[in-house]
Amino acid sequence: MEQPFRAGWFDLAATARSAEIGRCAAAAAAMGPRLNATVCLSPARRPVSGPLMGMPYVTKDIFDRAVRRAEWGGCRVPGPAEKDAAILSRLDAAGGCEIAVTTLSALAYEPSGYNAALGRTRNPWHPGIVSGGSSSGSAAMVAAGAAYLGVGSDTGGSVRVPAACCGIVGLKPGWGILPDTGAMPLAPSLDVIGFMARHAGDLLRVWSALTGAADVPAIRSLAVLDNAVAPAAEPVRRALREALEVLNRAGIGHASVDCAGPMAAADAAALTIMQAEAARIHGAHGAGTEPADPALMRRIGKGLAISDTALAAARDAQPRLRDAFLTALGTADAAVLPVMPFPTPLASVVDPHDPDFAPRTLYAMTSLTRFVNALGLPAIAIPVGFDRRGTPLAMQVIGRPGGEMALLRLAATYQSLTRWDERRPPVCTGASLQERCA
Repeated sequence: MEQPFRAGWFDLAATARSAEIGRCAAAAAAMGPRLNATVCLSPARRPVSGPLMGMPYVTKDIFDRAVRRAEWGGCRVPGPAEKDAAILSRLDAAGGCEIAVTTLSALAYEPSGYNAALGRTRNPWHPGIVSGGSSSGSAAMVAAGAAYLGVGSDTGGSVRVPAACCGIVGLKPGWGILPDTGAMPLAPSLDVIGFMARHAGDLLRVWSALTGAADVPAIRSLAVLDNAVAPAAEPVRRALREALEVLNRAGIGHASVDCAGPMAAADAAALTIMQAEAARIHGAHGAGTEPADPALMRRIGKGLAISDTALAAARDAQPRLRDAFLTALGTADAAVLPVMPFPTPLASVVDPHDPDFAPRTLYAMTSLTRFVNALGLPAIAIPVGFDRRGTPLAMQVIGRPGGEMALLRLAATYQSLTRWDERRPPVCTGASLQERCA
C-alpha cells in the first residue's frame, strides 16, 4: 500500500521503511531522467543500523566518493577519489542510504538550475518554471518523492532557493558546523553544507544524528523584515502574512523591523567574497566547461577583477556585520522574510539564451538569501502555500547563532498546523509534464 505523502520517514513502520528504500530507488531511476535531476544512480548499499534507519537520500554532485569523485556540474574530469566526503561518511554511519547523485548548476554557481553542459533540471510542479539552484537535482528529487533527504550546499542561497522553488523545507546551517572535507569549495568563507526534505520533522532527526545538537529554547518571537517584505510581489506578501497568522495562533508573536542597512552591507560583502573566492579557486575549471558557459565566465571574470585588499576587507567585516544585524533584531528570537521577492520564475526569464531573458530577475533570485551567508547564521526555507499557477511559495526564517534546532522546530510546528505538505507535484499523481504545461 502506498504511504501517505504527508508521512515523514520516521513516521513509517519498520516494514514500511524497508519497502520505501526500494520504492525510492525505483523512483529515482524513473524520475531522474524525466526531471533531468540525476547524474547517476548510486550502487546498492546495505544500510547499517543507526538513527537514520536506512533513510534514502540523494546528494549533489559536489561530494566525493572513493569510487567516483564529484564532477561539479560537468566541470571536473571523472575518476576515483581518495575517500568519501566527510559528510557522506557521517550520513552512512548514521544509517542513511544513498540512492542517487544529482544535478547542479556548473560549479554550484547559478541560482536557477541552468547548466549549459547538462541542461536545465525540471521542476516537478511545472516544467515551465525553474527548479532553483544550485542544488537543483536534490530539491527536485525530494519534491518528487524519490528521496526523503537531499544533501546540497549553500553559498548564497543554493539550498534555500531550490527548496522554495520545489515546495520543500531547506536548512542552511550556520557556518563551520559540518565538515566539508571532500566537498567542492566555491567560496569557503560562505560555503555550508545543507539539507532538504519534505518534512521538517525528518530534518530535525537528521540534524540531531549528524551533530549531536542538544535541544534549545523554542522560538517565541519573530522580527518581520519589512524592508524585504514590502517590495515583494503580492502573492509572496499574502502567503507570508497568512503563515505569520498561523504561527501567531500557536503563540509565536511577531513585530516589524527595518533592517535595510545591515542587510545591504552584508549583501555587498557576500557578493565580493563569493565572486573573488570563486574566481581564485575555479578560474581554470570555468574555462573548461563543455560547452563553454559565457555567463559562468563573466562571473569568474568579475571575481578576478576584485583586489586582494577588497576581499580581505569584506572578510574582516563579517563579524561586525553579523553583530549589526543581530542588534537590529532587538529581542526577537529570529527574523522572517521571503526566500525570493517573487514567485518561482519561468525558466525562459532566467535563461541567458532565451529572448525573454531578464538578468535582473536572475540576480534577484538570491537577493534575500546571499547576505545570510556573509553573516554565518542559520536559516531555513519553509513552504507556505501556492500561487494562482499552483507553484510553491516559501518564507525564510533566520536564526541566531546555534539556532538550527529552533528553526527546525518552528518549521515542524508550522507544518503540523497546515496541510501544504499533503500536496503532490503532478509527477507524483500520474499527470505528465506535458499535461501540466497545457
